[in-house]
Amino acid sequence: MATLAPEIALTPSAAARVAAIAEKQQKPAILRLSVEGGGCSGFQYRFGLADAPEPGDRIAETDGVQLLVDEVSLDLVRGASVDFVESLGGAAFKVDNPVAASGCGCGTSFSV
Repeated sequence: MATLAPEIALTPSAAARVAAIAEKQQKPAILRLSVEGGGCSGFQYRFGLADAPEPGDRIAETDGVQLLVDEVSLDLVRGASVDFVESLGGAAFKVDNPVAASGCGCGTSFSV
């Protein structure tokens, strides 16, 4: 059973971007964040649209948009917030992760 996750947050900027992407792809406004081994720092973030929560998922919701995180990944992102930022270098989802001891320059991988 999925449960609400006060341990992770989705910013309004990220929620708006997920809603826009989901509308274009005619999918539900549900973003899945997972953590996998790899990347230049040891772990890397993976984002993708989901159709529905899976058993054991933790859910954070902002402005009607859901962020899903599985139980294993949650241990590596507890207390984090997911934002969407635009800069001269491009636009991307960014994870502000207090669990990460260090990260890479591009912000897609981290170590604990």
